[in-house]
Amino acid sequence: MNLEEYFARTGYKGSPETQDLQTLTDIFQHHIRAVPFENLSIHCGEKITLELEHVYNKIVRRKRGGWCMENNQLLGWVLKCLGYETSFLGAYVFNPHQNAYASIMTHLLVKVVIDGKAYIVDGGFGVSYQMWQPMELVSGKDQPQAPGVFRFTEKNATWYLEKMRRKQYIPNQNFSNSDLLEKKECRKVYMFSLEARTVEDFRFQCSYLQTSPDSLFTKKSICTLQTTDGFRALIGWTFTETTYNYKENMDLVEFVTLEEEEIEKTLKEKFNITLDRKLVPINIKGFYTI
Repeated sequence: MNLEEYFARTGYKGSPETQDLQTLTDIFQHHIRAVPFENLSIHCGEKITLELEHVYNKIVRRKRGGWCMENNQLLGWVLKCLGYETSFLGAYVFNPHQNAYASIMTHLLVKVVIDGKAYIVDGGFGVSYQMWQPMELVSGKDQPQAPGVFRFTEKNATWYLEKMRRKQYIPNQNFSNSDLLEKKECRKVYMFSLEARTVEDFRFQCSYLQTSPDSLFTKKSICTLQTTDGFRALIGWTFTETTYNYKENMDLVEFVTLEEEEIEKTLKEKFNITLDRKLVPINIKGFYTI
């Protein structure tokens, strides 16, 4: 494991010598545009494990992606190696279909402190809820980014993340009522405390999320990657490409349904992923919006 190999994977060519916010942002953006948020291992007969060496080998050497426990663990390792003050936190993801936060802490994220200011770095959420810049950990402040306006609020030592989105233009009207489309302008994303966590705190969740029939990740095969002006997503057989603010206060969301023989080609061309085993796509309705 070495940083040079990781930076070759993400295409980052800057100097990481200075532990400032600009360098952090640059490293972070290269990560989310090179490393997909994906759970394809579950749907092609592989087991997801949390050992850092395994995560590194999967993402850096095999050029795969991963979910939050993989992406953010790797990011945390990179930042710690560079001298940033980092710690892991655990979050409870909001389920819009149940209108409630999960009862299990399933989301791992990274806190980074620079010059006494705390920031949240989360490279493991994907689609339109993927932040593009580290977010300052302050309550009640709108933090506009390309994907939309993010905001933290704090109440009784619990922090909440929400996101306000723009209107959406969907050229293919067959998908105008797709259950993948978020209907609300303001969406709750997750809640968390500032209690420091370790990867060990996520062992049970890692197993549960890839085996339970109640898990979102067993109900849907997901691969999503941020681009310079939006993101791509392959959910089941549905490929979407979103362009942020393609005209005034409007995001362009393009949908297409793929044939079985197009899946492998799309993964290679749009996500730079080549799987060792055959993917069995799945997309049970509900539970997930882009």
